[in-house]
Amino acid sequence: MQAINSDVGNDATGTEPAAVARGRDLKAVYVYEAPVRLWHWINAGAITVLALTGYLIASPLPTQPGEASANFLMGYIRFAHFSAGYVLAVGLIGRTYWALVGNHHARELYSLPVTRAAYWREVGTMLKWYLFLIPRPNRYVGHNPLARTAMFFGYLCLTLFMICTGFALYGEGEQKGSWAQRGFGWVIPLFGQSQDVHTWHHLGMWAMVLFVMFHVYAAIREDIMGRQSIVSTMVSGWRTFKD
Repeated sequence: MQAINSDVGNDATGTEPAAVARGRDLKAVYVYEAPVRLWHWINAGAITVLALTGYLIASPLPTQPGEASANFLMGYIRFAHFSAGYVLAVGLIGRTYWALVGNHHARELYSLPVTRAAYWREVGTMLKWYLFLIPRPNRYVGHNPLARTAMFFGYLCLTLFMICTGFALYGEGEQKGSWAQRGFGWVIPLFGQSQDVHTWHHLGMWAMVLFVMFHVYAAIREDIMGRQSIVSTMVSGWRTFKD
């Protein structure tokens, strides 16, 4: 996390200088490395498939023409859901690895400076900015404090919850002895019964949909009102700032 005023300096830790290309009216900083950008878009695709297929699994089509033996639509939907679940889980493992070997921006997803009072003041300031209560505050090279908090709780913690509950239900279908049942079978008794896990997993899907909506809104809003690149940064890796 790095605040931007008139110039771009070192990051918040004071240990890693930012790579800055200075122009007359434009500053650019290389933020997201290629593996992070690739993970982001694959992850977005997986979440889209999971949400669509998850909705249809919970609320299947009322009927299909012809004999039941001639229709495998729900089977294809379930297969797409399970495949996207694997992509989501494996992608998070890869993203965790890159947090260990990548630049300091790659580690922001996994940590919050919760003991720093200044951090929470910045969170409050950014919340006022998003509520249109104050003029544009400092800009940040990585995630701003509010976005960083939202990514940790709204994405990382929620995704871990969805992976655990999802593979618990998957393991139930695979039956006793499968890797999913051995690894995640403890989840169902923790919640009480299978239907409870289904319900919480379904609610988690809607929570993820809301997070994605706010995430996309905030990114586009910062592009326009914050005078900085957000969406294109996840394509090129470079964040640009206009005065």
